[in-house]
Amino acid sequence: MKLLTKTLSSITPKSISYEAMTCIIAVYFGLVLNFPIIRKIYQLSADGHVLFSLSPALLLSSCFMLIFSLFAFKFVFKPVMIVLLLTSSAAMYAMLQYNVMFDYGMIENIFETNSGEAFSYISLPSISYVMVLGVIPSVLLYRTKLSSGPSLAKIVLRRAGFTIFSVVLVGLMVLFFYKDYASVGRNNNYLNKMIIPAHIYNTVKYLNNRYFTEKLTFDPIGQDAQLTPSVNGKPTLMVLVVGETARAENMAYNGYQRNTNPYTENLGMIALQNVSSCGTATAHSLPCMFSNLIHDNYNREVADARNNVLDVVKAAGVNVTWFENDGGDKDVGARINKIDISPSEPNPLCDGLSCYDEILVEKLSQKLQQDSQASALSGKGLDNQFIALHTIGSHGPTYWQRYPADKALFTPACSRSDIENCSDQEIVNVYDNTIAYTDFVLAETINVLKQYQDKYNVALVYLSDHGESLGESGMYLHGTPYSIAPSQQTHVPWFMWLPQDYTQAKEIDRECVAEHASSGSYSHDNLFHTLLGLYGVSSSVRDPKLDITTDCKMN
Repeated sequence: MKLLTKTLSSITPKSISYEAMTCIIAVYFGLVLNFPIIRKIYQLSADGHVLFSLSPALLLSSCFMLIFSLFAFKFVFKPVMIVLLLTSSAAMYAMLQYNVMFDYGMIENIFETNSGEAFSYISLPSISYVMVLGVIPSVLLYRTKLSSGPSLAKIVLRRAGFTIFSVVLVGLMVLFFYKDYASVGRNNNYLNKMIIPAHIYNTVKYLNNRYFTEKLTFDPIGQDAQLTPSVNGKPTLMVLVVGETARAENMAYNGYQRNTNPYTENLGMIALQNVSSCGTATAHSLPCMFSNLIHDNYNREVADARNNVLDVVKAAGVNVTWFENDGGDKDVGARINKIDISPSEPNPLCDGLSCYDEILVEKLSQKLQQDSQASALSGKGLDNQFIALHTIGSHGPTYWQRYPADKALFTPACSRSDIENCSDQEIVNVYDNTIAYTDFVLAETINVLKQYQDKYNVALVYLSDHGESLGESGMYLHGTPYSIAPSQQTHVPWFMWLPQDYTQAKEIDRECVAEHASSGSYSHDNLFHTLLGLYGVSSSVRDPKLDITTDCKMN
């Protein structure tokens, strides 16, 4: 530590002007921290355009000189720049290693991430990046004395000259390379999301929308909901399992060469073959998939200000419960009975940071036992129930922590959070283990439901919120802007376990549903309306065109 302090002292200038420091930091951002976008533009530039491919660093530096100069005042400059340096170094690491872009959706996902999930991204490489590219420059800046100038007149002249110089540089770049930037930008409009520190702008925008913008008037849609009695007179028990980060490409049901669905393969699951997610991150997809808004017009603020499908089912007189094992329901269960599972509870399935999804099966079984006992004691009949289980599923990068060791079907598996340092096969193996374990959880859930088939009409639906990249085209994890997201992040699995007794009680042609599942194209847009159709809830908010069961009704 003494050596580090001595080294920093020897390279720290005793005094420097605000303009000079602004220039240094601007060049550092333009040349170093924005290396990912500089590299991308170089790759996109046509052969022979050497000067253009080298110009982004100068253009960015010039723009940063103008922007950063707005903060070049005492008591403002250092705090702002230090925050930018620290957060930008972390953003650069994520962008370089995982091809993550910090657009509004990613910032939304970050702010709504629980601490356990956040810690999973911390590794020696990520800490090293932040230390070298963020902490050390911040310390140097903090230790450097900044001088304004001997007089107000000189300060004004110096600032004016600095601004003019920056504007001239930007103007020259535009003059010589406007056509090139216009062409590359028009064909690759995601490039602006790669600029660091754009995450600051999106953070301010998110905070403003979330906490400082007047909320919309709540619209309690679906209050006319009515439950159609089952033909056999039994109450209904439907379980919706919400998947996390599962992609259809790695499901045996969807054509994957490996058997990642060994536990449910003989249970008669209906697998939809072509399903698209609403978003590429939980904070966007989860509220979207439960809303009656569709992908093309989805807005989080609007969705939060109206009932979702759980509320509509509740309005029909159904007992609705949400069990949470993924760190947050994104307010989907705000108006129903919600039970959060604490990772710290004394259970061998939990380690203090997270719980294996088997705990959801335990909680479900306990609830159903308690309900049956209460019904027997009171002499009252059982209620209609809709129970949602929110799994942690395949959430990375700590994939190996999502399943018990005895459930590892594919080896060798990547057992580290800095997955970029694992082989491609190790990453695929560990991810496939999470998929197979989810299949095990589904099978166990179905086994619990089978125990109550004499009392309820039972069914299960499984749908993942979004997919995951495992290194294809250099991309990892999820959260890529939807317009450029690969199919691995947007093509998700949707399964249904519909026993013949259930479909007969609901007067649904099961074979018709299976046929639609194998041949049709669907998305999260269909979930709201299909759940109502499957459960037997009628309402003016149900759109028959988006209900998969509409053409399969027998009445």
